[in-house]
Amino acid sequence: MTSHPQSPEQPGRDSSPASGTTHKQPTLLDALIPIFALVCMLTASVYLFSSDSSYGANQIALIMAACITLVIGVKNGYSWKEMEAGIVKSVSLATGALLILFSVGSLIGTWILAGTVPTMIFYGMKILNPDYFYAASCLLCAVVALSIGSSWTVAGTLGIALIGVAGAMGLSVEITAGAIISGAYFGDKMSPMSDTTNLAPAVAGSELFGHIRHMVWTTTPSILLALTGFLFIGLSSDSSGAVTDLAATMSRIEAQYHPGLHLLLPLLVVLVLAYKKLPAFPTVILGTLAGAICAALFQFDGVIKFVNDDSLPTMVALVKGIWVAMFDGYTANTGDKTLDSLLSRGGMSSMVNTVWLILCAMAFGGVMEKTGLLQRLLQGVLRLVKSSGSLIITTLASCIGANLITGDQFIAILLPGRMLKVEYEKHGLAPVNLSRALEDSATITSPLVPWNTCGAYMASTLGVATIAYLPFAFFNLICPFISAAYAYYDFKIERLAESEAMEAVA
Repeated sequence: MTSHPQSPEQPGRDSSPASGTTHKQPTLLDALIPIFALVCMLTASVYLFSSDSSYGANQIALIMAACITLVIGVKNGYSWKEMEAGIVKSVSLATGALLILFSVGSLIGTWILAGTVPTMIFYGMKILNPDYFYAASCLLCAVVALSIGSSWTVAGTLGIALIGVAGAMGLSVEITAGAIISGAYFGDKMSPMSDTTNLAPAVAGSELFGHIRHMVWTTTPSILLALTGFLFIGLSSDSSGAVTDLAATMSRIEAQYHPGLHLLLPLLVVLVLAYKKLPAFPTVILGTLAGAICAALFQFDGVIKFVNDDSLPTMVALVKGIWVAMFDGYTANTGDKTLDSLLSRGGMSSMVNTVWLILCAMAFGGVMEKTGLLQRLLQGVLRLVKSSGSLIITTLASCIGANLITGDQFIAILLPGRMLKVEYEKHGLAPVNLSRALEDSATITSPLVPWNTCGAYMASTLGVATIAYLPFAFFNLICPFISAAYAYYDFKIERLAESEAMEAVA
């Protein structure tokens, strides 16, 4: 799902060849007005609609904030055509993510229909103990994400199964989602196969493996603290009631889906293709097709029962069942309400609301960038820089702010990275400090923003609202603070050679 935005335009007084108009340099007040309006509207949205705020209210807030930005743009000499082009460009950057979202919806539907997800839940309940379930989930996702370099793939495969196991065991799905995201983003952040892990050093001018080695200092203590937190929660919780109906749940899964290792073939297909670095969209599509084939071969009677239409010939009903699972998801009927709610999911249609949210967020971010307001905010923040430590802390804050404003982690890496690179050279800081700060903030916090592409994806895929899992995404919450503490105490901050620093300033 890598997208590579073009170089952000620098704010200032310039002329547009197409329109012949002169653009005024935006003031800091210009840049703050839409941000303040957005914060107020989002706060009201969460207050009024709680965890349902992402199902329409947040979208309206983002569009209204974009309209306010458009008015400021007109005041500063931008034409509608120019700003519309900025919106279109920003939305186009999210196209890859939107395609992946739709394909993951289909994958979930076919994998449940094929028995792949029920099989993962079945074996998960056999192996995982409630006392260390959260910590084990985090560690498992971390290992797999490290090997394939994709947090999205991990959440869309193992994550779905672990959420199912948690629900079947009577454990918290919110804490489980936090553990999944913590592990997935640790692995994604540290894997040389990850797109963000390659993008950050490319923007900062550092070397890939030097960047990864430098991240070890902030990432290792963060994941250890996260694992400790999940282990403490698991051991201190009363799990005696979690396994009361475990045998009954497993028997229902066994009776309806006939779990076996052969049903894990779609999972193997996705993991192998991801390891081979095939792009995410074709990987998920091929995983969906593998699920459809498994459904036809191993769940023939289940698919016919799912269609529940005696008027259709058998083979036609088989095709219809798989087709419905792809576009409208799967509806379980095991006789267990809890299990049915866990397995009644998927389909492209389930992702429509998430796509709506992402489009609104990208529209707002696009017009903010086109009118120079985002760049003006970064310039204002740079005035607070007094030392090397404050520069790194400023970078962390800028990337988190960019995640909130633009709704896309790649823009949150690219824009601050390009604008702050010269400042790192002036302060005699090695590029690995910038690339690490970009990852410790932009990459890590992206799933914590409901309207960010990553936050929207995780919420839709795992079936847990962003606000609900946010307090338990321990790794994602801890890492930026550890990075800021290192900067404040000047610990593990690499310097340029004196000659290099002088040359950079010159």
